[in-house]
Amino acid sequence: MDSTPDAPKFVHCAATGTGPAASGGSIHYVEKGDPAKSTIVMIHGLAGQLQHFTYALMDDLAADHHVIAVDRPGCGYSTRETADLADLSEQGRMIHEFLQRKGIDQAILVGHSLGGAVSLAMALNYPQRISALALLAPLTQKMPATPAVFKPLEIRTAWLRNLIGHTLAVPISRKTAPMVLKDVFAPEDAPADFLDRAGGALGLRPSAFITASQDVVAAEAGIAEQSRRYPELQVPGGVLFGTEDPVLPAKEHGAKMSQYGLIYEELEGRGHMIQITAPEACAAFIRRVSQPALTADQSDG
Repeated sequence: MDSTPDAPKFVHCAATGTGPAASGGSIHYVEKGDPAKSTIVMIHGLAGQLQHFTYALMDDLAADHHVIAVDRPGCGYSTRETADLADLSEQGRMIHEFLQRKGIDQAILVGHSLGGAVSLAMALNYPQRISALALLAPLTQKMPATPAVFKPLEIRTAWLRNLIGHTLAVPISRKTAPMVLKDVFAPEDAPADFLDRAGGALGLRPSAFITASQDVVAAEAGIAEQSRRYPELQVPGGVLFGTEDPVLPAKEHGAKMSQYGLIYEELEGRGHMIQITAPEACAAFIRRVSQPALTADQSDG
C-alpha cells in the first residue's frame, strides 16, 4: 500500500446499546501498511488528535503491521453529537463499531494517556475482539485532582463551557500554548514543529476546547468505576511510562497495572509525550508486548 496518507475518511457510528437511543458521530482515521497483516489501532490522549501518532510512530509500525490511527470521537476531524458520548465506554463503543464496519478483528490497541483509558474500556467491554494492549503513559486510576496543566478545562456546566469555548478559549489558548506544551512535554522539549506536524494547531479551536473539557469531566467520573473492573481484564499486553512524567505519575498509573497481567516498563528520564519524543522505544515496546498474542493467534489458526 502507498505510504502516503489517504484523503480523510469518515465512518458514521450508529446508535447502539439498551434503553433510549444514544447519539452517534463519525470517526476520522488515517490508515497505513498491509491490510493482510495484524492491525494496530492507535488512540490519542486528551486535547490531541491522530497526528500525535502520525508524527513518527505510525510509519515505523506500518513497516510490518496494518496501522489505523483514529481521532477520538469529538477530536480532530471526528465528531460526537452529545456530551454524554465523552464517557469512556461510549468512546470505546464508537471506535469498536468503527472497527466492526471496517472488518477489523483482533486489533492491537495502542492508547496514549486518555486514549489508554479508552483502550482499557474496549478491552473490558469487548475482550474477544482485542488481541493485545500497548498502553503509553495511560490514565488508569482515579486522580486526587485534575493535573494542573489541564485544570482550566475542568468546567462542569455545559452553558459555561460553551460560552468560554466560543469566546475566551481560542485567544487564551494561542497565548498559553507554548507554556502548556512546555508543561506537557517536561522534562523534555516539545519539537519546534509540533503545532504543524503533530496537529497541535487543531487544538486551537472552540470545538477542541469544548470536547477536551467534556473529556476531563467524563474521565473523572468514569475512571474510578472502570478501575474496579480491572480484575476482569483478559487481554494481555503492557504499559510503558516515562519515569519523569509530569502529568500522570508512572508508579500510580503504570506499575499498579502489573497485578492485572500487564507488563510494566519505564523509559528513564522521559516525560508524558513519549510517542513523539521516543518513537523508536515505543515501537519496540509495542512489538514486544503484542508478539505473544500474535503468536497465540497464529497457533490457533
